[in-house]
Amino acid sequence: MKLTTSRMTDKYAIEILKWKYDKPYDLYNNVLSGDAIIELTSNAYKAILSENRVVGFYCTGKDAQVPAGNDIDAYEDECLDIGLGMRPDMTGKGFGTAFFEYILGDVNRESVKCLRLTVADFNKRAIRLYEKFGFKTVNEFWRGEMKFIVMVK
Repeated sequence: MKLTTSRMTDKYAIEILKWKYDKPYDLYNNVLSGDAIIELTSNAYKAILSENRVVGFYCTGKDAQVPAGNDIDAYEDECLDIGLGMRPDMTGKGFGTAFFEYILGDVNRESVKCLRLTVADFNKRAIRLYEKFGFKTVNEFWRGEMKFIVMVK
């Protein structure tokens, strides 16, 4: 699978916002709205394509943080935050390693000293993947009933 990065367009954003994940990953489902399209088309978000088809996205900076983490100063260190998502029909099928490796390569072009991501505690598949790439748990917090883990590399 050859991946490329593209500027997020309205078309790509609308497609991503329509993605529906099965439980328990339905936490990652979005609502298609004007505000959501505006958020995704900000400069922080990039579309990831394979053969001109959207297969995922990533964002960096404040957009990649879970706001509840600020209550415990989870984001006070100087790290670049990364958030990402993969098309639902591709998850759990062995594409994660190549997908995440591609994102890390794209992000590392920015020459950052520290990468950070936040993941829901139940998402064991993603946590194993991030650990495989050298990310370590450094913090955790709750947003309502949901526990989140902050990982750094």
